[in-house]
Amino acid sequence: MSTLQINKLTPNIGAEIFDKNIFENLSLKVCDAIYDSLIQNKVIFFRNQLITSEQHISLAKSFGDIEPPHPVYPHLDKYPEIVLLENDKNNPPDTDVWHTDVSFKPNPPFASILYSKVIPSSGGDTLWSCLSSIYDALPQNMKNYLENLKAVHDMGDFRNTFTNNEPIGFAEKLNKGFNKFGSSIHPIVKSHPITKKKFIYINPGFTNHIVGLNSTDSNNLLNYLFTFMNKPEFQVRFKWSENTIAIWDNRCTMHYAIGDYLPYHRKMHRITILNDRRE
Repeated sequence: MSTLQINKLTPNIGAEIFDKNIFENLSLKVCDAIYDSLIQNKVIFFRNQLITSEQHISLAKSFGDIEPPHPVYPHLDKYPEIVLLENDKNNPPDTDVWHTDVSFKPNPPFASILYSKVIPSSGGDTLWSCLSSIYDALPQNMKNYLENLKAVHDMGDFRNTFTNNEPIGFAEKLNKGFNKFGSSIHPIVKSHPITKKKFIYINPGFTNHIVGLNSTDSNNLLNYLFTFMNKPEFQVRFKWSENTIAIWDNRCTMHYAIGDYLPYHRKMHRITILNDRRE
């Protein structure tokens, strides 16, 4: 097993790995060591890494199958696997809410690899939160109550994309959006396939209803849980620099990309990994 220089950023989540040119010649041992660190720390960071798009794709493929071109966001020319996340005053971000990526799908992706290309001089941090630490901290009676409950996830804030210029009383584009993205029902308490740790699987961005409850009771319970989940003890806040890589386990985390840097420019390259080949 390759030895990595790892600095844990918080007790619950996040680690920075210090190795120069680690992605130039990826061996199986190095890939396994990166994977083990990811599973242990939920999100890991590598600063000062000059990688090509081919190396970005190769790293992602060492973890599992890559997501096809994104249905909403643009991609790099010649590299449809790499999503282009580019924001400024003319294109404000829409990821500044706590979310687990596409939890409205039946099988949300395993992980993402985000590579920073242009970073504003201040602002634009990203936060990740550990869903297993949140579950562990819940009162036991609440854990017992949540154990057999399920929740509905849908496209959440993506609704905004489908509501422009609709006549009053109509929502044809919105209905088409729901048909395109759909909804999914997931258990509120899940177990990680590798660590077997239990974690709470809801997020403010995409979770909208608890199955079996009326709307009032569902909203009250979700509001309690979302407030509980928002404690900084469960979070790591990362200040980006250019040419930095972040990899996170999307199964047991949620994240929030802070949109406080406008009108300045921020550009990131992202690859999403659908499945865990080591699972």
